[in-house]
Amino acid sequence: MSNSALPVVEFLLTAHAYSTDQRFDENDLPADYRKVFWEGGSIERPLTVTEGIAREATEVAEPWEAVSDLLFTTREEFSGGISLSDPDLAADWFAKRADEERLANNPTLSGFYEDREIDVPVDYERARENARPIRADRVWIDNLLETYFDPDDEEEAEMLDLVDIRAPEEIEMTLEDLVLTGQQEAEIEKIVKAIEHRDYLAEIGLREIGKLLFVGPPGTGKTTTSRALAHDLDLPFVEVKLSMITSQYLGETAKNVDKVFEVAKRLSPCILFIDEFDFVAKTRRSDEHAAIKRAVNTLLKSIDEVSLIQDDVLLIGATNHPDQLDAAAWRRFDEIVNFPKPD
Repeated sequence: MSNSALPVVEFLLTAHAYSTDQRFDENDLPADYRKVFWEGGSIERPLTVTEGIAREATEVAEPWEAVSDLLFTTREEFSGGISLSDPDLAADWFAKRADEERLANNPTLSGFYEDREIDVPVDYERARENARPIRADRVWIDNLLETYFDPDDEEEAEMLDLVDIRAPEEIEMTLEDLVLTGQQEAEIEKIVKAIEHRDYLAEIGLREIGKLLFVGPPGTGKTTTSRALAHDLDLPFVEVKLSMITSQYLGETAKNVDKVFEVAKRLSPCILFIDEFDFVAKTRRSDEHAAIKRAVNTLLKSIDEVSLIQDDVLLIGATNHPDQLDAAAWRRFDEIVNFPKPD
């Protein structure tokens, strides 16, 4: 038996448990496993494992070779499919060799072992909390966008050019990597608690803190902190620069602003990050085209109507020029977080 057998057996056992137990859903599969089984906007049972799929999911170069000498594995020569000929024997074998951390990050196997008379330290609910939810996967986000938007529709394609949508798995920075002030840490902690307990907040009628304005000079970490928050909370990150609504090819700008918020609501729970928010004030005081002014008014109205509690959308605005914001802009936000230059 090779050292690569353990991850391959885990993958085969997970596929077997998921295929035979209908209580598991996509969020019970580890993210690397979901990716290889995702097809046509969903994961269909039963899960079929081929050598190529096993290689991609486990990063074991020769998955069949790694488990071919085990008594409970079998291979279909024609299709290249790999499966468990004796799942009970495989479960016993894996339980004797798997460490607690491996099971703590695999909800499917944690639930599988909770129902078996095998002395394995598992906690399904905790594993479910540890696992990255499907909303954090690029494949899920792309499928949702393809479902909602027609790629052949020029107007909708232009709208998607207005936003930058990132999956949490694509964001490398975490909050632990950042050096934050005491105020920043306190505000972020409030945000996290509000997101975790938003149902309770709605139930008792407390004022939500779902609209934040990050204020500070360029390069002080406003965007980076917002992205890191998305990474740590496993939330899709939708970023828009307000100056882009003036692009001539976008056409009906007010409609596109509506679409930005619609994208965020469709991807919810998510973070909607609006950069260059001072553009609002500059446009409201200028002689810009009436269509652009309508777009800005639409933006302000959309901010009023979006809600962390009702829509599962955390709104973060950012500005380098707070002196240019007027009262109408300031009052849209529940909290102001300052990002000063480092001392």
